[in-house]
Amino acid sequence: MKARPSFPVQLPDRVAGVLPVKPHAHPVSQPAQPLLAARKKTAPAVPSVSAGLGMDSSAVRMAMVHKLAAQGLTDARVLAALGRVERHRFVESALANQAYEDTSLPIGLGQTISKPGVVGRMLALLMQAPACESAQGGLGRVLEIGTGCGYQAALLSQLASEVYSIERLRGLHDKARDNLRFMRLANVHLLLADGRIGYPKGAPYAGIIAAAGGEALPQAWLDQLAVGGRLVAPVTQPGAGPGQQALMVVDRTAQGFTQKMLEPVLFVPLKSGVA
Repeated sequence: MKARPSFPVQLPDRVAGVLPVKPHAHPVSQPAQPLLAARKKTAPAVPSVSAGLGMDSSAVRMAMVHKLAAQGLTDARVLAALGRVERHRFVESALANQAYEDTSLPIGLGQTISKPGVVGRMLALLMQAPACESAQGGLGRVLEIGTGCGYQAALLSQLASEVYSIERLRGLHDKARDNLRFMRLANVHLLLADGRIGYPKGAPYAGIIAAAGGEALPQAWLDQLAVGGRLVAPVTQPGAGPGQQALMVVDRTAQGFTQKMLEPVLFVPLKSGVA
């Protein structure tokens, strides 16, 4: 297995801009994480937070979690992560009162933060990867395409041993860095780069998840997926009109790749380059 790259790293010009989310506390030296990190199957408890009625209260978040569970989201690990991460910190203050509704919200530069229900669904699919099951319910390294405001990266930090998250828009990359700083997530690394080419230095990945979709999955993503790993991404449906997408799940086996198309979704189009 390849050694985990050290941070910060220097990428080629076309994907320059790697920036890890650095904790405020002094870093503690830790051994490199294995690709498939063993985790307990039981969901960790939600940490205690403000008991008030504002956006920072656990009651508000848990109300959202209970609604998502009632709608069919059953993965306890994902529900626990949704209960921990404060979504209102990742949206504009004027929209904070809508943060725990199951709706997408604008985050600037023509992008949106996805509905919690869609995010939860995609994370639950990722957690069903053969690699995750063989590692007693935990994910190892994960690659996220499309950091956006950083909300999904924060959720992934609760589910995976290490998260590499790529954003092509500098404004959103900077916003995600600011949004995530307060959480002091040593296992999340933000990259300003072209998501279509992935991040080969961190490969292979036990999971790859994308928040943008095109007509086909980039070959680089498939090449960087580990055997036993799973890729979850929106793709344009064959024969459908422009912008009509569906979730695709791809598993990599020792014999090759298997894929299946699931329900319709709506994500921003996958684009190349850094802007």
